[in-house]
Amino acid sequence: MNLHDWIDELCDVLDIEAEADEGLLVDLARIAVDNVHPAAGVVTAFLLGFAAGEGGADPDEVERLAGRAQALAEAWDRPAGTSDEPAVDVEVDELSDAEYADEDSLV
Repeated sequence: MNLHDWIDELCDVLDIEAEADEGLLVDLARIAVDNVHPAAGVVTAFLLGFAAGEGGADPDEVERLAGRAQALAEAWDRPAGTSDEPAVDVEVDELSDAEYADEDSLV
């Protein structure tokens, strides 16, 4: 089974009528992973599909939306997998009401 067959079968299982340009999606996902975050490819593809569905986008519109997402990923100024803030482990159950109110203390 190849990727195109998988897409056809998945559309059947999800009971949707959709066309997917797998080359466009794979390229966009790779760029997002390389420039943003290891999980950005999956999230970007999902959000592109969501935006396309919300707007009833035709294939040309999906390509335009993908181009906008790609431009954002290519311009991303932080190396993939890094954060502006240092990682902090926070036990949610141990936070006081004051800490919940101050969202900045959670990042």
